[in-house]
Amino acid sequence: MDRSADLTLTAVPGIPLVSAGDSIVGLILSALAAESQTLCSGDVLVIAQKIVSKSEGRMVDLKDVEPGERAVEFARSTAKDPRLIELVLSESKEVLRAVDELIIVAHRLGIVLANAGIDASNVGPQEPVEQVLLLPKDPDRTARKYRASFLGETGADVGVIINDSVGRAWRTGTVSLAIGVAGVKALEDHRGKADLFGVPLKVSEEAVADELASAASLIQGQASESLPVVLIRGFKQFSDEQSAATLVRPLEQDLFR
Repeated sequence: MDRSADLTLTAVPGIPLVSAGDSIVGLILSALAAESQTLCSGDVLVIAQKIVSKSEGRMVDLKDVEPGERAVEFARSTAKDPRLIELVLSESKEVLRAVDELIIVAHRLGIVLANAGIDASNVGPQEPVEQVLLLPKDPDRTARKYRASFLGETGADVGVIINDSVGRAWRTGTVSLAIGVAGVKALEDHRGKADLFGVPLKVSEEAVADELASAASLIQGQASESLPVVLIRGFKQFSDEQSAATLVRPLEQDLFR
């Protein structure tokens, strides 16, 4: 991969609270225009999952959810709201672990994560929690749609990453992952390349889109920062062949399931 010596990450200020049906591309372009900024071909926009999900109407009111027997059973073992568990099960392909206050699943997108990525933070004022936000239906498709819209509106060929924060099996704390990718190299295969001493690399694959997603998350924040969009300049590796699905490890290669 052609590495750049300079990589800049800049928050796009002025993104308002998002509601169902809002145009994320339109909001970003308006915010950039307010700062007298324009997009350039080669830019990468990292967009937080929450505003994507909100615009796609992925908010669910728990009062409208009727839990089934399986959800009630898991709710007993996890001490979680059975209505939330029902949503988790509906968004998942497999339950991998269910213990006190924790349910780990294989999401329908292939990502292994807690609570199927369903979240109640930054969705609006509520006490007790009654509204939760699901992941986008198809974040790779949404990223492709956004990319095409940016090109049509501005003439700039940009990359788009939709990111979300997840926990990790062997580390405390969350990092951000790319759950939707368009126009950006998602996975760089270094196998066969020589190291500093000419020794061929055998197993090295780099999750480039995840690294960009996590770097952007440092600016986006996790609480009340209100900076859901980050503009990255200086990243040179683009790809039309890869998506976030490229980063999902095939089940036959998963040594822990």
